[in-house]
Amino acid sequence: MRTICFYFQVHQPYRIKPYRFFDIGDDHYYWDDFLNRSVIRRVAQKCYLPMNALLLELIHRYDGKFKVTFSMSGTFMDQMETFAPDVLESFRKLVATGHVELLSETNGHTLSSLKSKEAFQRGVNRHQEKIKKHFDGYEPKVFRNTELIYSDDIGEVIAELGYEGVLTEGAKHVLGWKSPNYVYTNAHNPKLKVLLKNFQLSDDIAFRFGNKTWADYPLTTDKFVNWINAIPKQEQVLNLFMDYETFGEHQWAETGIFEFMRSLPEAVLSRTNFSFSTPSEVFAGSKPVDMIHVPVPISWADEERDLTAWLGNDLQDEAFDRLYELEALVRDIDDMDIQRDWTYLQTSDHFYYMCTKFFSDGDIHSYFSPYDSPYDAFINYMNVLSDFILRVKEKAKEKEKV
Repeated sequence: MRTICFYFQVHQPYRIKPYRFFDIGDDHYYWDDFLNRSVIRRVAQKCYLPMNALLLELIHRYDGKFKVTFSMSGTFMDQMETFAPDVLESFRKLVATGHVELLSETNGHTLSSLKSKEAFQRGVNRHQEKIKKHFDGYEPKVFRNTELIYSDDIGEVIAELGYEGVLTEGAKHVLGWKSPNYVYTNAHNPKLKVLLKNFQLSDDIAFRFGNKTWADYPLTTDKFVNWINAIPKQEQVLNLFMDYETFGEHQWAETGIFEFMRSLPEAVLSRTNFSFSTPSEVFAGSKPVDMIHVPVPISWADEERDLTAWLGNDLQDEAFDRLYELEALVRDIDDMDIQRDWTYLQTSDHFYYMCTKFFSDGDIHSYFSPYDSPYDAFINYMNVLSDFILRVKEKAKEKEKV
């Protein structure tokens, strides 16, 4: 079987409002509802609603031969429920076709897999509950960690949680001479199957599509199909993984991105020997060729494909360590507001905004950040965290008195 696996990450963080030092101990609500709603409604109109309608059209047109896969963070689903229930309903219609797979991840789109096995498992369980709630009892079989972060050890934990497979990045420094276009297994537990992103062809769509200085601009379906046909015949699966906001938000409608996707299934099905499959179908139809050894965590971010988009500089490490010092206290606090804020403060985006890289990676971080600088992001976050620490310690004292 030769097949294409289209996977889309769907995520929006809860952005923090401007929070001054003088607000600590006084203002306990941290979230910029106006900005969050504005972003959600803008992206809904530019991406989610038109792209969901297009995918639904394609699934029906090709009688289920065209298939896609989503992972939706819990913070995304929470905001859809509050600000854009029409978007959530459009995703339900897609899933109801039976030709869309949903993946599991952490509820808060967190980096907990790098810090705490218990916090990671709790976040995964909460995400499972949310998927069941919004999608008629749906139970994901395949896992996708935040930002495709993966290692041998993380994969072993994912296998322990009962998942049959996981998605991650086809990083050059991990693959070496190997191709990402095969099914692999976890190095510690071969029961867990691994799909690797083909970053070259994925990023041709996600990052280079509208770039007029790119040597292969414009990207047409004819050109893309020729590249697909050039894949060696023994290779099993082409994994095209990208942010869902690629369509209409990062690559505007004026670039032709929607027309490209509208014509791609026909071109693939009529001019290649590839089909379309979900990860579960790939795992069922293809045998793994080898283990993939990932001793040090990888991700799909930046040139290095490592963790430095979120962790590594002094700002990020200080914020991350201070946050997780609270884990044991927060776990035992039965307070909805505390638990909500704990989840949302763990979201990886807050640490992403603190990244101090330069050149092209730095430009990408700046594009996504609501702050003027990484230092502003750090100061604002630490002000909020300082207030949250006071609240947690106060609740812990109250619990001791009971």
